[in-house]
Amino acid sequence: MAKTIAVSDDVYEMLSKAKMKGESFSDVIRRLLKRQKISDIPKILEDYEAKKIKELIEWQKEADLKRLKELL
Repeated sequence: MAKTIAVSDDVYEMLSKAKMKGESFSDVIRRLLKRQKISDIPKILEDYEAKKIKELIEWQKEADLKRLKELL
């Protein structure tokens, strides 16, 4: 069952800008309210891009640990 809600003009504009092709306002609100996990990020990237980012993050972690050990 549908419900009517009132939103301020600025919120309406924000929702309108966030709307993707074919999405209803309900879809936009549902998408924006859904709790995102870091694991969802690769879904917006090509597989090779997500893999490269993961590799770079791991490389950075290792470099940070090495630097920390040198300081101690």
